[in-house]
Amino acid sequence: MQKTWRFIKKLFIVLFILQFVYILLCKWVNPPITITQMVSWVEGNGLNRDYINYTEMGEHIKLAVIASEDQRFASHNGFDVKAIKKAVDYNEKHPGRTRGASTISQQVAKNVFLWQHGGYFRKALEVYFTFMIELLWSKQRILETYLNVAEMGNGIFGIQAAAKAYFNKDADKLTRPEAAMIAACLPNPKVYTVKPPGRYVTKRYQQILKQMNNLTGFKEIEGLLE
Repeated sequence: MQKTWRFIKKLFIVLFILQFVYILLCKWVNPPITITQMVSWVEGNGLNRDYINYTEMGEHIKLAVIASEDQRFASHNGFDVKAIKKAVDYNEKHPGRTRGASTISQQVAKNVFLWQHGGYFRKALEVYFTFMIELLWSKQRILETYLNVAEMGNGIFGIQAAAKAYFNKDADKLTRPEAAMIAACLPNPKVYTVKPPGRYVTKRYQQILKQMNNLTGFKEIEGLLE
């Protein structure tokens, strides 16, 4: 038993060091592949992606995903406490419905280091990885990684692949409405289609455009868009 326990402790230490090194490495290097991307490929949905640099993404899609997914992204520490409280209240008042409150940082933690779905164990790991990337990465790096690895269609990962697939142009050439349409599909990119736009995307992208206008001019937001 003592040998087994020592082996487990050594294994835990090695795994802890390896994951820390990988988090640090991903501060500068894009992940070679994620679990979600691998699952997409195995299930036959393909793996259409094209990683690009932050400066190649353009301002419109950065603003669109912040407006759509996480409007306090520039100021929070990885967790939006106000959004979490609102989600808890909503879920208590509407049994059978679920409203999430994941920030962009949390989604990066899940998309890069973990897997989709899962229970409390995965959530606990998500909290840890969110804390670590907020500690070690910049906000721009978190947003850049999100826009490179997020699924934006069935088997389509990242904004460059999405821009090419839907509008036949590079990400930095997207117009504000086009960026808003892509952002509108993010809650469920396998269901909410960008082209042709479904009912949800048609309604939601117009709301996102208004939110983009409301966020324009804020110094913290403008700093992230550069």
